[in-house]
Amino acid sequence: MVESGGSGRPRPDNEESAERPVTPAPPTTGPTTPPEAATGDAGGSAPSTGNRDTEAREQGSEAREKEAAEEEAPASEPVAPEAAPRETAEPGTPGERETPADRPTAGAHADLHPDRPRAHTAPPAPALGEPPAKGRPPHRAPEPRGGLLMGRPFGVPVYVAPSWFLVAALITWVFGGQLDRVLPELGAARYLVSLFFAVAFYASVLVHELAHTVAALRFKLPVRRIQLQFFGGVSEIEKEAETPGREFWLAFVGPLLSLVLAGLFYLALQPVEPGTVPGVLLAGLMISNLIVAVFNLLPGLPLDGGRMLRAVVWKITGKPMSGTVAAAWVGRALAVSVLIGLPLLTQSGALGDAAEDSVGMDTVLDALLAAILAAIIWTGAGNSLRMARLREHLPELRARNLTRRAVPVESDTPLSEALRRANDAGARALVVIDAHGEPLSLVREAAIVGVPEHRRPWVAVSGLAQELTDGMRVSAELAGEDLLDALRATPATEYLVVEETGEIYGVLSAADVERAFVKAMARPS
Repeated sequence: MVESGGSGRPRPDNEESAERPVTPAPPTTGPTTPPEAATGDAGGSAPSTGNRDTEAREQGSEAREKEAAEEEAPASEPVAPEAAPRETAEPGTPGERETPADRPTAGAHADLHPDRPRAHTAPPAPALGEPPAKGRPPHRAPEPRGGLLMGRPFGVPVYVAPSWFLVAALITWVFGGQLDRVLPELGAARYLVSLFFAVAFYASVLVHELAHTVAALRFKLPVRRIQLQFFGGVSEIEKEAETPGREFWLAFVGPLLSLVLAGLFYLALQPVEPGTVPGVLLAGLMISNLIVAVFNLLPGLPLDGGRMLRAVVWKITGKPMSGTVAAAWVGRALAVSVLIGLPLLTQSGALGDAAEDSVGMDTVLDALLAAILAAIIWTGAGNSLRMARLREHLPELRARNLTRRAVPVESDTPLSEALRRANDAGARALVVIDAHGEPLSLVREAAIVGVPEHRRPWVAVSGLAQELTDGMRVSAELAGEDLLDALRATPATEYLVVEETGEIYGVLSAADVERAFVKAMARPS
């Protein structure tokens, strides 16, 4: 994503610039006409007023140029230009020169707020209208769906990841081997029973995750999706609980429901005759839900027990970050314990087979399972630490600090004249206004870059602007998650930032927000 604007950056002598003075005709209320006395920015001599045929050809060329500019930067497909920010700069480079916030305003008419200081957190950018430094602006990749959509209970989409089919086949094979020892008369049909067990087990996991989801919705926390995957499932809750008490109950309801399911399967098992297919299935589901509950109650992130530990430390210290750090390191210690302890327990016979029976391929599978579980727990603990660090720095993302200075222009203003005003004022955004000064649209940075410099005197800013919608007006007081939620609700490349009184403050670029977001992630706690 690109920051663009009058950064005071020197340019090569042989480079044409929209900052060079032009003398176009004053804007009128009628159709845009080419300037009668343009400088070398126009790329040719001014059209003659004495030749009607020439005038008609130039007007037709103007109309075609406006259509071409619209095709090069369609409004229905916003693009966020990307330029690598400069973290450090050598003497004499643009990184040490004055920023648009520091430059004096050329005139009161050219800036929405000429006397207002700006605390831009983003590094200096090229002048408004210059192409990005590196290649073409990338399109944002669509978010992954998460697998096969199974339904939307409580309005939350439930996806089955492709890895689930692998674990379902593994469960079918392993449980089928056990059925062959218990019920040898089933023959090949035992694999159908095993497949039913795999589906029923993951249905229990789904109930576990739905418990988290219902609790989150009860606490007014949005849930992005539920995903069933290789090792169980995950409920993606987009916000943190506001209090440690809510955090504790939000984590505890999952294992609680698994314990309840284990109890229900135990009660259903009582009237069933042992050694039958229903008896084996109910016993297997009872034991598996009990294992899920106990495993998730282990006190380490990313498990539910880790979130419960986090809530307890949060309550004692009053700092959610302290709880996250404690629970994450306990989670890492738990990962090491699983990696070493699970194969030892299997070899000792504490988990079933005697030591002399647990050799060969079974030993390798046990070690592999322990390694996968340990890796999942270790990685989840690290991700929890990173997310906590991000949330700690999120309040630093403030719309007021990231807003670009903007200049108001009429809809029929030539692009070259609008860029001259913006660069003279040290601004990096253009707001199209009506005759009464009310904002109508925002000129898209990607559209400006798509117009060649020699054609800019013949292109009106209205042809490069995106009409303002309610979602594209954001308050200058927004910060942190509230700011990200507002931008996520209405995806766009630029937003109009307004004061609480309705006064225009400037233009917020999604590029600047994303750049500040990445810097917040990289900053240590």
